[in-house]
Amino acid sequence: MSDLHIRSATPTDIDAVLAFWREAAEGTSISDDRDGVARLISRDPDALILAERDGRLVGSVIAGFDGWRCHLYRLAVHPEQRRQGIGSALLTAAEERFVALGGRRGDAMVLERNETGRHAWRSAGYAPEEQWRRWVKHLTT
Repeated sequence: MSDLHIRSATPTDIDAVLAFWREAAEGTSISDDRDGVARLISRDPDALILAERDGRLVGSVIAGFDGWRCHLYRLAVHPEQRRQGIGSALLTAAEERFVALGGRRGDAMVLERNETGRHAWRSAGYAPEEQWRRWVKHLTT
């Protein structure tokens, strides 16, 4: 994987990240727009971690830490690049970030219908906690 470059996103990456998520990520989010990604990068410049190969975006993960919990979102690998260790490299970078910030446990948002994603998270050592459910209230329309 020496040709893989892991780095934090910058504001110049926003359009490429949004296009990448449309192609490689499962599902969409209310924050999948220029303002949402710009806000993320501005608030926590190291939270959006990207993987590049030959100058091309091939993976992403959001590793958000609020001072209390470590949250993982948008782990995505380009369909043509899967099963090559990119997701593992992104998760390693995210977990190292969390440990450096004092985080103790990472949790991931995984769509129930995303069987590929569920397998990847299990392979990485994550497991669902059946006693918890996500409760959501949209604050904007």
